[in-house]
Amino acid sequence: MNIKNLSELTDEELVVEKKRLKKSKIINAFVIGFLASIIGIGIVSSIYSENYAVLIPLLFPIYFIYRIVSNSNKNDELEALLIKRNI
Repeated sequence: MNIKNLSELTDEELVVEKKRLKKSKIINAFVIGFLASIIGIGIVSSIYSENYAVLIPLLFPIYFIYRIVSNSNKNDELEALLIKRNI
């Protein structure tokens, strides 16, 4: 949602956005945990098999984790507005 539009929202609309934000945080945490476990299992399996070429495909989950974390930083404006309005 655009920052300009956030300041124009009513309290009821902000409550809906707050619920959406909470739901997206839970989903993001689950996805990050799942991807981190893939990375952990990949590292352990590459150590036991002594095949370090397996580590190269592990860059994809690392990239996706980075994208999720950087995208979640955009919700800080909404959280600040919710705190400001005491919602």
